[in-house]
Order: sequence, then structure tokens, then C-alpha cells
Amino acid sequence: MDIDLALLADAATIDASGKLNILGVFDRISASEFPAKHGRVSLVLRFAAGIQEAGSHELDIRLHDPQGEEVVRLNGSITLGPGSRSAGGRVKVPHVLHLDGLVFNEPGLYTFDVRVDGEVFTSLSLTLAQSGAKTAQA
Repeated sequence: MDIDLALLADAATIDASGKLNILGVFDRISASEFPAKHGRVSLVLRFAAGIQEAGSHELDIRLHDPQGEEVVRLNGSITLGPGSRSAGGRVKVPHVLHLDGLVFNEPGLYTFDVRVDGEVFTSLSLTLAQSGAKTAQA
């Protein structure tokens, strides 16, 4: 199994047919002062697995600040079913997690680590920058 798509966006949805819709991909947020609160960050992931990897898997997502301290930790599970397969015979399962009202205490490089069954599968970087503007922007 792997994660073949991982990004941060303003919004994302999965429609009834399983199609992923993404709006406003970003990896940088500017704020005039810190701590800065951001309205919504949508973490978009797509899991790709072989049929032998179908079943339930533990999912652990951690956000770390520039010093490596844990800011947010989310635990859960994801179930990969036999569902529809791509041409390569792999199951592809999109997953969207909306994180509302995240507070960033200081500017710098923040990192989202995504673990599946205890192993880091991907890391996403988010830069928080100091700006002269009055509101946080994506």
C-alpha cells in the first residue's frame, strides 16, 4: 500500500461515484500576527493498495511545529475494500480530512506526518509566513 496523492487545499469533496474534487491547493499561509488561526485546511490523501492489502488499517496523522513539537494528533482507521480497481489492479481510495480552526503559534515550517499501521507513509510541509496583511491567507 502507498499514498499516491497527498496535498493541502482550501476545500475538497468526494462525490457519490468516488471522484475527488479539490479547490485551492497550497503549501504556504501568510499571517500578519501570531498566533494565527486558519479557518480550514483540507488534508487530501489517496490510498493505493493491492487486493491483498484490503481490510482495516490504523491511521495516525500528526502536525508538528517548527521545533518538532506535536500540535495536533488524530487517530482512526481506514478500511480498504475490494471496490473498483484501476488498470494496474490496485484499489484507490480517496480520503479528505477537514481541519477547522487550526492555530499556528509562530511562523516557520510545519509538517503533517501520515502514518499507516505505525509506519510514516508521507509527510506534507506547510510554511507559515509573517506578512504585513491583517488576515491569514492561503
